[in-house]
Amino acid sequence: MAESLCLANAQLVLPDRMIDGHLVVENGVIAGITTGAAPKGAIDCRGDLVMPGLVELHTDNIERHLEPRPEVDWPHLPALLAHDAELASTGITTVFDALRVGSTLGTGKGRYDPYARKLATELLEARAAGDLKISHFIHLRAEICSETLLQELADFGPEDRVGLVSLMDHTPGQRQFRDLTALRAYQAKKRNMNDLEFAEHVANLKRMQARYGAAHEAGAVTEARRLGAVLASHDDTTAEQVARSAEIGVGFAEFPTTLEAAQACRDAGIAVMMGAPNLIRGGSHSGNVAAAELAKAGLLDIVSSDYVPAALLLSAFRLAELWDDLPRAVACVTGNPARVAGLSDRGWLEPGLRADLLRVSRRGSAPILRGAWSRGARVA
Repeated sequence: MAESLCLANAQLVLPDRMIDGHLVVENGVIAGITTGAAPKGAIDCRGDLVMPGLVELHTDNIERHLEPRPEVDWPHLPALLAHDAELASTGITTVFDALRVGSTLGTGKGRYDPYARKLATELLEARAAGDLKISHFIHLRAEICSETLLQELADFGPEDRVGLVSLMDHTPGQRQFRDLTALRAYQAKKRNMNDLEFAEHVANLKRMQARYGAAHEAGAVTEARRLGAVLASHDDTTAEQVARSAEIGVGFAEFPTTLEAAQACRDAGIAVMMGAPNLIRGGSHSGNVAAAELAKAGLLDIVSSDYVPAALLLSAFRLAELWDDLPRAVACVTGNPARVAGLSDRGWLEPGLRADLLRVSRRGSAPILRGAWSRGARVA
């Protein structure tokens, strides 16, 4: 942890406005923000933006490092370190690493083996050893359509830094994959399924949802409370699904698929999170509602990098163009996700909070990361 740091001659992105000035860090904490003369030894930011470090609630990026090609298993510690370094290089200073819990047994291309407990242990050991650059928490993606969900959840305890549990119901024909054509294309590319294998996969998921769905949802809600984790819904599509989310205590909604669901979330006081790739590409790869449409309707609170870490910083600047309000846009990738995850010590440029900081310049409309600090220590 750096003892002292001063970023001067900067445009400081505060929660509700921007000011020209400098920011002082002492012992990993923001000690002061002022427009006065900078102290000797300050880093001259040359008019660049200084903003909070990005807070990522749902990224599958770790899986890409573990399995860089289909059926290629990479050594875990090097994969974790590469994942951590990549996130730091994109301005993410806090991450909730999404790990699937709930596996499908048997044989065939639809099989998923348990891995979350082992990987979480390795991640926590790397953190304890000081090997990681940024702040890591665990996000357990609870797969309702599985055979082992409750057993896998039981392997985790309150000491495991499980901050989020999301309810994933990937039953074909509803939520994210209402259109089976999109699901077929996804499985053909990811797992090389032919038509017969895909049909068997769909039938198996539907059987598991019918057999385990209600019990797995109830059990996951109970386990989230035991772990002290925030509960998230996933791919809400209808107002009825949102009503159920509100009933079981969901704190935020990941990637609602329709305008109807996003509006119902707002009416129920549930924060809405959308994917940065959706925003940057101009639409959902699954044919669902566009993030920009929700942003224009005032129904977007949080952005997640999802499967492209570098998309998170860029998404804030795309939102800033759409809203003509950079502080509001930056809050969607910093303070707002920190708030819904229950992290009151970060996400804003305010004295007393963690010095998770970014220095960002702009080339046209594109942000260029010039520096990243985690608790005052430079990580990129």
